[in-house]
Amino acid sequence: MKALIAYASMTGNTEEACDVMAEALEDLGVEVDMDSSLNLFGEDFLDVDICVVGTYTYGSELPDDVVDLYEDLEDLDLTDKVFISLGSGDHDYPDYCQSVDDFYDQFLQTGAQAACPAIKIEIDCNAEDIETIEAGAQAAVNLVKQKPH
Repeated sequence: MKALIAYASMTGNTEEACDVMAEALEDLGVEVDMDSSLNLFGEDFLDVDICVVGTYTYGSELPDDVVDLYEDLEDLDLTDKVFISLGSGDHDYPDYCQSVDDFYDQFLQTGAQAACPAIKIEIDCNAEDIETIEAGAQAAVNLVKQKPH
């Protein structure tokens, strides 16, 4: 089983959350690749079972770092894939974690199956966030195992 984690992180908080996700998936026996969204294309998700995007929100917009990846997903059929959308945000700003929701919706449009609700982290990971991330990883693995091969 393989997973690809694409992330965009301005302060390091979203990258930290993605590191937690990578470790959780690896602990479940998943082969994980993780890279900056600037180095990846939507098509890269075609080669894995679990697609993960971690992003922050810039104002109410997608960060420039993830726009190309987001647009790449528009033309993909990821029907046989499982996905997780996660990221950090700050409730002091309007549209809390909007980019996390945007990617969640974009993955749904590709036909991919959500492993869990969008994972939204207030600034940086606390113990509860880590548990949520680990539960998301477990849910993703369980869904992949249920799919016919």
